[in-house]
Amino acid sequence: MPEQTRAASGRPGWIDLASPHPETARTFYRALFGWDSYTLSVPGYGDYTVFTLGDVQGPEVAGMQSLVDDSQPPSWTCYFEVGDLQRAADAVKAGGGRELIPPSDYGGVGSMALCMDPEGADFGVAVPGNLIEFGTADRPGAMCWVELACRDIEGARRFYHEVFGWEAVDRDYHGSVYTNWKLGDWSVGGMISMDDSWPPNYPPHWIPYFWVDDCDAAAARAVDLGATIRIQPADIQPGRYATMTDPTGARLAVITPRIATGS
Repeated sequence: MPEQTRAASGRPGWIDLASPHPETARTFYRALFGWDSYTLSVPGYGDYTVFTLGDVQGPEVAGMQSLVDDSQPPSWTCYFEVGDLQRAADAVKAGGGRELIPPSDYGGVGSMALCMDPEGADFGVAVPGNLIEFGTADRPGAMCWVELACRDIEGARRFYHEVFGWEAVDRDYHGSVYTNWKLGDWSVGGMISMDDSWPPNYPPHWIPYFWVDDCDAAAARAVDLGATIRIQPADIQPGRYATMTDPTGARLAVITPRIATGS
């Protein structure tokens, strides 16, 4: 692909949750991570919940909206910050992906487009607005990592390199291969292969990791709040982690890093 079609940045910038039960989700995440929240009324779009660290005046860490269509699964969407939204959307289509929601402006929230990679994992590209500061991450209580689970590893390497200029660096973790997505010296995320241990119809997906002080305690608290643990707390090189689905069915992970993940 020609160089000029690449996005300008490609770093994780925002995440939001599409939930069939926003009140249930709001209660869960406020109790699990100690978040507060407020609601923005976006002209032509409706209400949008913004989660904050600490009190309502704290930095914004994530958003939430209601599912438009009840047939869609609840999910977290990872948005990657870009300098030119239309160029990024064009790069997605040129690389074999799809544009699910075209570039749109959401007032002070920012301008965003929802996309899908060639294997079906959705993600977003975004340019920040003046009400929400993208990039509040890599601190306790916030997103500190994003990870793609897919089956076509080589196809994903090609696609995300063409769209964002990412380089795939493979590492050996206890006999299995883990891919780091790199922009220069910066690790922007990871990738794992969905092997035969995954259900055959389980879709490829991006998942956010949230930094917690105590992974085991956070997992136990999540269960008490209605979550289902998918991978019990376990040690990996970057720290101790667990994966789960929240009470509405959206996937997420928590991790207690040994070092600042993403640096």
